[in-house]
Amino acid sequence: MGESLVDRFALEGFSCDWHKSAQSAACDLKEKRYDVVVSDIRLPDRDGDQLFEKLQAEQLYVPPWIFITGYGTIERAIALMKLGATDYVTKPFDLDQLVAKLRAYIPSPPHDERLPTLGLSPGMRRIEDMLPRLAAQSTTVLITGQSGVGKEVVAREIHRLDKQRGSKRFIAVNCGGIPENLLEAELFGHERGAFTGAMRLKHGLVEQATGGTLFLDEIGDMPLAMQIKLLRVLQERAVTRLGSEQSIPVDFRLICATHRELKKLVEQGTFREDLFYRVNVVHLRVPPLRERPQDILWYARRFLREIAQQNEGPQKVLSPGAEKALLNHLWPGNVRELRHCIERAYVLTPGTMLDPYLLFDEEQACGDCAVAVNCVGVERPTLNNCLEECERQYLLQELTRNDWQMAKTAAAIGISRKNLWERMRRLKLTVPARALPGAGEQIPDS
Repeated sequence: MGESLVDRFALEGFSCDWHKSAQSAACDLKEKRYDVVVSDIRLPDRDGDQLFEKLQAEQLYVPPWIFITGYGTIERAIALMKLGATDYVTKPFDLDQLVAKLRAYIPSPPHDERLPTLGLSPGMRRIEDMLPRLAAQSTTVLITGQSGVGKEVVAREIHRLDKQRGSKRFIAVNCGGIPENLLEAELFGHERGAFTGAMRLKHGLVEQATGGTLFLDEIGDMPLAMQIKLLRVLQERAVTRLGSEQSIPVDFRLICATHRELKKLVEQGTFREDLFYRVNVVHLRVPPLRERPQDILWYARRFLREIAQQNEGPQKVLSPGAEKALLNHLWPGNVRELRHCIERAYVLTPGTMLDPYLLFDEEQACGDCAVAVNCVGVERPTLNNCLEECERQYLLQELTRNDWQMAKTAAAIGISRKNLWERMRRLKLTVPARALPGAGEQIPDS
């Protein structure tokens, strides 16, 4: 419970210290001035009420104190309130209600007034700390990172923080998503009759971004011919529509993004070097989700709230098993994949708590086990299904690690060689042909 509370408090913007014993808490309470203490009554080394009374007896500053209590200790909590405790909550308690109690004593978080918008991980917080400075200047920014990490989210945040352009338009263009023969007309616009089908004048996206921000996503996929024309627009700060000879002044902030390495593209001759230096003024790399596990549950809970609001549905929460499954997944699709998983589970969950088997199409999280198991064809896997698949995956991993040497593998996992053979036969694991010595070492029938 402590870990979940710390995560939620951080999400709400509170700075929190978590102590697992009364003794360590007492030391910090004597050295630091806290705004609120949330304490269980039953602690490993000393009960929470004894800690509270000891601090009072020593005439130390005792901050507002909220006790967490089970049904059997409600009377003790009430007695403590008579002695000066502030409040108590009973298990199981509503976390939103506890946060509301904290806010009553901390109207605005004094330790970190700005709530995170991009994530809790150090990497994302560093990026977020840079954004106000970037927004204050009309500097061109290049954002790199794998697909789905949130490059456009970072770009939109720069635009939002820009006091000069934040109230104007944010124009996003996917350079790899528009056919080459249409990209020029989309970017620069065209006059009526400029080509077959041009029935009316069209203001291009570059022109529409005047006064605001132009976001060129996947600029590494832009054709070379278009790169030359874009470079001219950036140099002259003017655009000429197709079918026109008149240059139209444009003024916009440019933010580019790509999942590709532009330096390598320059070396390969598929991206212009002069354009590279034009767009690579300030470089922000957004790390993949697997490199910032602190953000996984933070994003998941935020998506749950957003999905509930969009669908005007009930608020749902993650079960402990679902949290483990999310943390164990490698997230090749990054934040975009996480959003889809949460939305899928929200729609399919009949109750208010998301289970791990609803998060993924085929992969399921198996309790405390860190192995992602594949229960194909099972609408909802039983405990035996999951345990068996976890065992199969574990044995495969150890057998492969030990080059399918039975004696070595059995010794590594702490069982006898005969026991290993029996488990392999039960789980239908066969030794691959490449690992068989000579005629092969077959799994014995008995």
